[in-house]
Amino acid sequence: MTTGAALIEATGVSKTFAIPSVRRDTVREHVFGLWQPRHIDRLRVLDQVSLALHRGETLGIMGRNGSGKSTLLKILCGIYSADSGKVSIRAGVTPILELGVGWNPELDAIDNVYLIGSIMGLSLAAIRNGLDGILEFAELERFAKLPLKHYSSGMASRLAYAVAFRAVREVLVLDEIFAVGDAGFRAKCETRFQELHKAGHTLLLVSHIPAVIEKYCSRALLLEQGRVAFEGPGREVAAQYMRNLAPSRDQ
Repeated sequence: MTTGAALIEATGVSKTFAIPSVRRDTVREHVFGLWQPRHIDRLRVLDQVSLALHRGETLGIMGRNGSGKSTLLKILCGIYSADSGKVSIRAGVTPILELGVGWNPELDAIDNVYLIGSIMGLSLAAIRNGLDGILEFAELERFAKLPLKHYSSGMASRLAYAVAFRAVREVLVLDEIFAVGDAGFRAKCETRFQELHKAGHTLLLVSHIPAVIEKYCSRALLLEQGRVAFEGPGREVAAQYMRNLAPSRDQ
């Protein structure tokens, strides 16, 4: 049941990126290209998208690659600004989006936990008290003193999720959480997600996995070419997503 003002609300949000048609990578190309103006293409990534996320709700977002899902999340989390439309945020938000953003590769895991944990709103005391649990969740106790530049992408991903799950605010925004790491770590993330879900946290979840949207999302949106193509119960949106992926009978 949803009552009161939405914790996250977007109305008519649009976003366009400018894409130069010709790349200039070398000094020579930049110098001689001064007399050859670039043609700029405009890519409309989001077009009049609206949504509302209420307290205690889990809202899903589905869509094929390039449909605008990640751009929408970044706008809602304040990473990008919208070209037009309105976004209202009425609660603290913890985003789990691009893993590793903000890490210092020269620092070890412990120092990076303090760095990112502080950015995510954890106090130094909370980080200190939770450090062992973060490293244990990430399965990185043996590598706590190893600089991150020597970590594999999987190790860095585990550390990012471990910190974010410790720093959960009222709203948690997750992008493809069940597609990162090996099977064991994905199971651990799903268990933690289930705990947050049962505890009544407000969750915004992007996933390509229909079963995840069906299981957790009372409502969901389906994005197609930057627009909301369908909105409804999670199971119906997941089914529509699968129908859209199926090859057309006319082909």
